[in-house]
Amino acid sequence: MKGEGESVRRKTKSLFRRETPPYRDHYDPRLLLPVPRATHRARIGLGRLLPFGGVDLWNAYELSWLDPGGKPRVAIATIAFPAQSPCLIESRSMKLYLNSFNQSRFAGLRQIAETMRRDLSRACGSGVKVDIMPPEKSGGLVVEELEGKLIDGIRAGIARYKPDPSLLSARGAVVEEVLTSNLLKSNCPLTGQPDFAHFTIEYIADQTCIELKALKMFMWSFRDTGAFHEKVTNDVLDKIVATIQPRFARVTARWNVRGGIYTNVVAEHQADGWKPKPAVDLTRFGLANPAAV
Repeated sequence: MKGEGESVRRKTKSLFRRETPPYRDHYDPRLLLPVPRATHRARIGLGRLLPFGGVDLWNAYELSWLDPGGKPRVAIATIAFPAQSPCLIESRSMKLYLNSFNQSRFAGLRQIAETMRRDLSRACGSGVKVDIMPPEKSGGLVVEELEGKLIDGIRAGIARYKPDPSLLSARGAVVEEVLTSNLLKSNCPLTGQPDFAHFTIEYIADQTCIELKALKMFMWSFRDTGAFHEKVTNDVLDKIVATIQPRFARVTARWNVRGGIYTNVVAEHQADGWKPKPAVDLTRFGLANPAAV
């Protein structure tokens, strides 16, 4: 028992010997760190025969990979570890393991689920259940449903993973659109850790509007770029404005929680002489309207 605990401590120090562990974006199951349950259960007088059953249920909101053609995919995973398993998985190592899928190619949801089930079952010493769902089919697991037309399912060609505004193009029409996407991923410029966001793009076109497949590929192109949330959001708006010169455009990026902080970035553009809607409706984020305070 003592030997197992010491082994885990040594492996933990080795894996996380720096304050910021290295970010690996290609599949690597060796990142998983099993922690024996018996070490801590023995301290409260529990042996091999447990007086309880159950599962440890984990929800993973930042699961992403590339399909065989190189196109980014995102999903939400639900993972159930049996309480009777010999080991649990150290949570930071789980995060690094999931991050390692980001630039690796998989055939689809089934292969991802089977890969995770195999790796996690082997690491914890017992059968693990893994369910994977695209965000639009995950029901109550989604933090917030986005209003607008989801562009993620539009067919598009091979992706580029550095910001490339030349991917954007316009089509002739005067429309008002609200578009959404869950596919944008960038990296923290300080730590290299991945950042995921849910984007809503609202605009009123003037002479032309955004070609949707081009927009999707443009959103992909941030995937391997280091930039802060605010810069990425503003870059998306700036390039859209430069491409179609809309009467009005608003980009709202809801970035996933990082360090307990949930960041929402809103950037707007309006053409000269155009009267906009209210710049930012703070009630959308659960905040009081300043005018009413």
